Formats: sequence, structure tokens, C-alpha cells
Amino acid sequence: MLCFSSFFGGGFPLAAWEREVTHLSQPDLSNIQVRPEHKKFQGYYKISRHYRWALNQVFNTLSHSTVVIVEDDLEVAPDFFEYFRALYPILRSDPTLWCVSAWNDNGREGLVDPGKAELLYRTDFFPGLGWMLMKEMWTELEPKWPAAFWDDWMRQPDQRRDRSCIRPEISRSLTFGRKGVSLGQFFDQYLRYIKLNTDFVPFTTRDLSFLVRERYNNMFEKEVYSAPLVKAEELKGGTLQGVGPFRVQYSSKDSFKLQARSLGVMDDLKSGVPRAGYRGVVSFMSRGRRIYLAPPSGWSHYDTSWS
Repeated sequence: MLCFSSFFGGGFPLAAWEREVTHLSQPDLSNIQVRPEHKKFQGYYKISRHYRWALNQVFNTLSHSTVVIVEDDLEVAPDFFEYFRALYPILRSDPTLWCVSAWNDNGREGLVDPGKAELLYRTDFFPGLGWMLMKEMWTELEPKWPAAFWDDWMRQPDQRRDRSCIRPEISRSLTFGRKGVSLGQFFDQYLRYIKLNTDFVPFTTRDLSFLVRERYNNMFEKEVYSAPLVKAEELKGGTLQGVGPFRVQYSSKDSFKLQARSLGVMDDLKSGVPRAGYRGVVSFMSRGRRIYLAPPSGWSHYDTSWS
């Protein structure tokens, strides 16, 4: 099941959707004809069909301009809607953004700063798991919507088109769906340990214009590449002096995966993009210090063979 909160027109009339619920039932629950080797993936085909139907209903039948998509196995933070409400104007005004997500793929205890619930980032990796989409973007995606594996399809360069999403330091959603079509992939190793934010951050009272690409990139690259370069072994050994931030460098797919595993962050790549990464950089905490797992300075593009 998908649950949609719909935002209307140019504003955010909260009272409208707080008091109104429209229940829509998918009329077609039948099996989908797939090639024999994909029979075990029947569930992924049904999910993709359902997303297409549901988003067409919300955007084209009900005529909403923006939606937040929440699956029925998600718990949300106290400031979940405040977060999306505040970021809606940024999403609408910045053409280099295509979604806002409540999720941090590396949002486990120990990998996030518990005292910085207000931190927000741009990411090149489509996170999902509680995310905001505008009708204009759906108009672009719908004609080529895939028959299955829609989320990995979203992460391909032809869809992303060098656009980014916004994500939080501390997740505003938490999945408890161990059972499902994916058979618990990543759940026991990663997802069950994600930290859900418990503090209300009044995002709508804050200036979030730093997230617009040009301003963000200047700030981000300066912070990352001015951080001292250290080795993962120094971080793990506990001998490193200083409060950070620090930078750990990788130069190949294999070195990224080796460093990521060593430091406890997710090591998979989709079309060359690391989870939660921006311009190749993955930001996280280790032993209470900010770490940037980063390519050499001068990074220009993702290598799609790193998958």
C-alpha cells in the first residue's frame, strides 16, 4: 500500500489534508505476464504497476500538484510534515533538484550526529522511503515508467539527469517492513538500526536557501577538501588526534567498497553513485567525528561501470 499526502497549488494548506482522507483501491491485482526467469520477481512488477496507477490517480485524476509518498511499513518522525513543508519551496524553485526524501541510507546510530537533527544535505542517490515528488516530474517520468524495479530505474542517469534530492542527517522515516517482496534485503544488516528523529525541528522558520546548488556546492567542496586526509585505519585504531572533520580518500570502485565496509557505511553503488553520496562524497560520523569518504579533488562525474 502507498499512502499519499497531497499538497495543493502554490502553498501548503495543512488543515485541508489533515481533515480529509481519500481512499483509492487499485482495481487490478492480477498477476503480470513476465518472462520465465522473472517469475520470482512478480512482486516487483506489481509494485511498479501500482506506483504508476497511484501516481496517475493523485496527479491526473485528483489534480494535486505535489505529493509525499509514504509506504505502509514506515514510521515517521514528529517533524515529518514540517520537514516537507519547509523544503517544498526549495524543490519547486531549484531545477537541479527532483525530490526530497525523509531517509538517510547511512542513518544508523553512531553514523549520524544526534545533536544535529537540523542538518540537511543534497544527495545524488535517490533514497525513497518517504519522499516528495512534483507533478512536473511525474509528467516527465510517467511515459517511460518501468515494468519493474522502479527504484533502481530512478537511480539511472537517464532519469536522474544530474539532478539531486534533499536528505536529512537523521532520518524522518523508519521502516519496520522486514517481510515483503525484497525478502528483507539489507533489513537485518542496516535498516533495522536506522535512527528515527525524535526532536521537532521548526524547519519552516529557517533559511534553507543554502541548499540551492551553486551556494551549496561552494560550501560543501570547501568543507570536504579542506578536511585533513587520513587513513581508515587511523580512524578505527582510535589514535587520531583532533575533533574533525576528516577526509578518507578512495580512487576506484574497489577502494570505495573496501573503505566503506571498513567504516561501516553502505558499500553498494547504483550507476556509480554511492548511497547518500553527493559529488562522490559520503558524509557520516565515526567515533563522534565527521568523516567524508571522498574521491580526489576535481571530481567531475560518476563512472556508471561502478555498479
